[in-house]
Amino acid sequence: MHSFRHLIMFSALALFGPPLAAESQIFTSQEANFRLETVAESLEHPWSLAFLPDGSMLVTERAGRLRVIRNGELSPKPVAGLPASAVTGQGGLFDVVLHPGFEKNRILFLSYAHRTSEGMTTRVARANFDKDRLENVTVIFEALPRSGTSRHFGARMAFDASGYLYISVGDRGDKDRAQDTEDDAGGVHRITDSGEAAPGNPGLDDPGINNTLFTWGNRNIQGMSVHPITGDIWTHEHGPRGGDEINVLRAGTNYGWPEITYGIGYSGLPITLDTEKDGMAQPLHYWDPSIAPSGMAFYTGLEFPEWQGNLFVGALKMQKLVRLKLKDRGVTEEEDLLVKLAERIRDVRTGPDGALWLLTDSPQGKVYRVVPAQ
Repeated sequence: MHSFRHLIMFSALALFGPPLAAESQIFTSQEANFRLETVAESLEHPWSLAFLPDGSMLVTERAGRLRVIRNGELSPKPVAGLPASAVTGQGGLFDVVLHPGFEKNRILFLSYAHRTSEGMTTRVARANFDKDRLENVTVIFEALPRSGTSRHFGARMAFDASGYLYISVGDRGDKDRAQDTEDDAGGVHRITDSGEAAPGNPGLDDPGINNTLFTWGNRNIQGMSVHPITGDIWTHEHGPRGGDEINVLRAGTNYGWPEITYGIGYSGLPITLDTEKDGMAQPLHYWDPSIAPSGMAFYTGLEFPEWQGNLFVGALKMQKLVRLKLKDRGVTEEEDLLVKLAERIRDVRTGPDGALWLLTDSPQGKVYRVVPAQ
């Protein structure tokens, strides 16, 4: 793991200015002053953000809409041609990810909850984005079996440097499914851009493992990011009461849920007495109590040189942005930001403009741009 020797310590959050309008507040710390710019608002539970080559952006709304932000303005009409999402419970439209060759092929990928008479599941569709419309929409992944629950869909996605797509699928509220390698729930799947199992997947040589599975023992991953130096896929996942985890994905690795956890059940009773077992990976970092993490990004921009290489994680329950300083694949410093903003942070991205971008999870959700205060 690369050692971030040139990072500067960033701590002691303080807040100045009026308590209502985020844009009028200056957020300060030992090494940086920053503020928030509202780029778009009145979005219904925005879930994911993607930056297009022409400078515009795509934003998903969990209610089943894909929106375009162009020239700093939210287009009033949603993108047409989307597949139908099952908007119930935690379900709906989730992630949007561009194909690595998007500038030429205009291909993107959407994850969403889908329902039939057999129940609900996590699906991924591939489509061409053309003039604010989706064409050639094709389902390339569907987690099976379906179930009647409307929670723990996972649904975060990311491409690695080889062009393979990683898709998280939650345990769907049935914890034992995460240890069943013939069940698609409770793990991360790795596929080609057309939906085939990616070469090197552990199940290709083992009939007891579904061939798209890359890892298992994952409860509900809602943060996924590519390390800017190593190319590793990093994830975070929700624990129950405590035990939210950050992990680095390794093929064929069991991350332990529910056999090991640093959390307890919602009833207050233990899920297990074990926090480690042979053959099960330990988290790189965990939270207890739970912060309900969602969205995650390594900061790679130039607007804040002191943040270079830091990892930013949104928090829903605790309504904050967490900054983690890393060294040798470990967390050396943790700081809570935006705690007085009182917003559920759903997604975090580093933009091509060098700013940090945030989505807030509410019926009147916002797109925020984090910029230097000066």
